[in-house]
Amino acid sequence: MLPRTPLLTSRLCLRPYELTDAPEFFALLDGDRGRFRTSFPDRLQAVRTLPDATVALRAFADDWRTGRFYVFGLWHRAHGAYLGDICIMPQSKGQAEIGYYLASAAEGQGYAREALSAVVQFGFGMLGSQRLLIRCYAQNARGQAVARAAGFLPEPQPKRPLWFRNADAVGNIQRFVLTAAGRQPA
Repeated sequence: MLPRTPLLTSRLCLRPYELTDAPEFFALLDGDRGRFRTSFPDRLQAVRTLPDATVALRAFADDWRTGRFYVFGLWHRAHGAYLGDICIMPQSKGQAEIGYYLASAAEGQGYAREALSAVVQFGFGMLGSQRLLIRCYAQNARGQAVARAAGFLPEPQPKRPLWFRNADAVGNIQRFVLTAAGRQPA
């Protein structure tokens, strides 16, 4: 089990959630529900009420203990504001997938880039991943810019049979990868 140690950047504290974070976690999701509907439908489905938020945070702690999923809340170090979250999920063959979101008020200030840089180091370091993946919708220019700024490169979509469920949706998702071998030294 990896220690539940915060990751610190110049402006951010990325830390595993505590149950006491449930009100802020819920308020951010609930306040930006319309914005997150397309990209984070599972999270929104799971967190419809404040009690649901507590259940989700408890599940995040269990996932951390089992090594299935690592979720960090993002807080501004200077004023303590909750800004969003970023997660990394180990997959097969040394790959891990990263996902992140910010409150609308926190966008455009470089917080996502800063958080992603810290999680990339965590992924290649503590997790020992060899390949990191970010998926975002083709029309999500900001998400793509964040991935590119961290050194991620576009990857072609894997071929799927035409009968594949949600084949149209899959074609609308851009994949970005960063490998340990192709990574610039920190």
